[in-house]
This record gives sequence, C-alpha cells and structure tokens, in this order.
Amino acid sequence: MDRPLVITEDHDLLDDLLRVAAAAGAELDVAHTPAHARPYWTRAPMVVVGSDLADALAATGPPPRHRVVLVTRTPGDPDTWRRCVAVGAQAVLELPSAERQLVDEFADAVEPASRAGLVVCVAGGRGGAGASVLAASLALTASRTHLRTLLVDADPLGGGLDLLLGQEEAAGARWSDLVAREGRVSFTALRAALPRVSELTMLSFHRGEAQDIPAEAMRSVLDAGQRGFDLVVADLPRRPDPAAVEALSRAAVTLLVVTADVRGVLAAAQVLSGLREHTAEVRAAVRAGVLDDEVVTASLGVRCAGGIPDQPRLASALNRGDIPPIGRRTPLGRFCGAFLHSLLESGPFPAGTARLPARAGQPPRGTGPSPLGPEPSPPGTGSSPSAAGRPLPGARR
Repeated sequence: MDRPLVITEDHDLLDDLLRVAAAAGAELDVAHTPAHARPYWTRAPMVVVGSDLADALAATGPPPRHRVVLVTRTPGDPDTWRRCVAVGAQAVLELPSAERQLVDEFADAVEPASRAGLVVCVAGGRGGAGASVLAASLALTASRTHLRTLLVDADPLGGGLDLLLGQEEAAGARWSDLVAREGRVSFTALRAALPRVSELTMLSFHRGEAQDIPAEAMRSVLDAGQRGFDLVVADLPRRPDPAAVEALSRAAVTLLVVTADVRGVLAAAQVLSGLREHTAEVRAAVRAGVLDDEVVTASLGVRCAGGIPDQPRLASALNRGDIPPIGRRTPLGRFCGAFLHSLLESGPFPAGTARLPARAGQPPRGTGPSPLGPEPSPPGTGSSPSAAGRPLPGARR
C-alpha cells in the first residue's frame, strides 16, 4: 500500500509530521529533495510539501494532482501562499495550530471512508417505554441483512445494552475505555476493539458507577461509525446531555417510543420538546395501548413511524438473557423490517444490501494500551516508531 509522501529537508518539521502521522496511524515516505520525490508524486495518496522545499519543487514543474498540502512552522510568512500556488497545493497548514486537521488528512489518506453511515437515534417517551429494546432490535435486524451496524449505548443510567443482549461478560472496550479520546479514531480499530454479537458491533458501559460521556468522545465514535459502518443506532437518555446532543445533530431520524395512554403521551411531549431543540426529524413509534396511533401522533404533532403491538413472552426472553425475538412474524420484527426498509430506499447503502419487507406479508426484495491505538505525543517528545518515515531510494536519513 502506498504511503503519504512528505517532501522536506527541515528535520524539526519532519519530527512534527512524524508525530502527527503517528496519531493518525500512518507511516510516511520521506523525500529530502524534489528529485527523490518525482517517482512517487502521482501514486502517493497524499503529498505534504514543507515550505523549505516548495520553491525547489515548483522549479521541477510537478504535474497537477489532488491532495497536496503545504505545511509551515512559520505562521504569517507572506511568501507562504505564493509557494502554495507554485506547487499546486490545495491548502496551507500552519503547525502547530493545524495539527488536528493534519491528523484527519493523514487518516483519510491511509484509511479512506468505506461507508457513509446513517445515524438513527432512539429515545423513550417515558421510563420503561422500551426504547432500549427497540434500539437493540433495529440494530440486530440491520446486521442480519448484511448492513455493517454499530449499536451505541448513550444512556449512562440505562440498564446496559450489553446486558439486554446477554453480552455483559463479552470481552472488548466499553465507554470507560474511550472517554478520554478526542479527535480522529480509526473505524477499523474501533470495530476490532468493541464487543460483537454475530455481525453487530456494540459500545456500552461497564457495570458500576455511571459515568457521563464527553461530547468529544461521542463525536469521535460517531465520526468513526459513519466512516466505517452503514448504520449507527444510538440509544439516548430522555433528557439530552452533551453526548446525546452530538448524536441528535447527526441523526437522519429519531424514533420517540411512546406508550399509547394519556400519561405516556404527556410524558413524551416533554421529551419531544428537548429532542426538537437538536434534531429536525422525529417520528413516533407507538406502543399499543388505549389510544389509537393517530390520536397519539396528532397530539404530539409528529409523523408515525409505526405501531408496535404487545409481544407475548418478550419480557421472559429478555430476563433469561436471550436476545430480543425479532423474527418476521413478531411485532418487533415487523416494525423493524418496515422501518429499515424505508431507510434502505433512501439511504446511501452499498449495492447488494438485502432489502426488508415494507409491511407484514410482503416478500423481501433483493438487489443484485488503549484499544484504539496511541494518542498524539506532546510536541517535542519525538516520533512513534509505528509512524517512522521511510526514506526513498537515494535519500539520506
């Protein structure tokens, strides 16, 4: 696999670039003269040109290409933009202020996004409405149709989605292992670090004292989830905290689980007012009760995602530690199938993904240290061996 190409003779700048590359999990090819860089110019996934060699590189007339950036450790240099145009760079990054952006650029170059995942949030209109069960059922249904799916437990005071799926003893990272993360997280590393239930990847909490999720950690997880998964399902608390707000801001749709009774609708109205501050598309998933679905949705002023009749023996199955029964003939299975079908019709999912029935009885349609790797090292501490630059033939170290 080709590596990002760095063209510089400034050893202090190269040390900075190696450190930043380590944070992105990238290894670099290093050329100390434009002549050494010429054979790699067009095939490298990204080219980083040091301001020290920009004029010399421009004199060789390199062919135009995408993903060229000019980096400098001298902010405010009036010649910087002239050099940028001369080498055909698309951006100027001034270090150290632009280090976070450069981490993202390196990470995109070595691990380009393979998916464009949709985020679906689920929240309960009141306690015990069944939001966690629905979130887990949606994620399981999606994973069984060959959608790469990430299930995120975002409710610190919930019972735990791992417990709901009988996976509380499963090996893998939990939120307490990730709360210190900021910035870019590799989706490959994230998927490898988290527990899995068949083809479903899951992020939940350790048992014990509840710990809030920092918004930055949620942002990193969702960024990775959207790059590497087809669908991200987030189970949210009823009162949005900063982490839930981050998920809501990305949601293609948010499901509000409402029990069809007067108290359930009144409680859901309170929750809905908080959700609408942060997301536009909220739909009601109506649990069977004394009120008709139309009365519930009209009272709340939202669209109906569907009704969910009572499912016999569901509570018994969950208490035994079994995963939610979501066969096509079950109420949960029918709801999840219909809802995901609507997403599959409009979402950016890969060709060949199975299509689910839109309603009961309709046949499916087919279409042909940290578990996440190192944090950035502080400036001046040297580069990581995993990101050591590889000098090109003829280049000196």
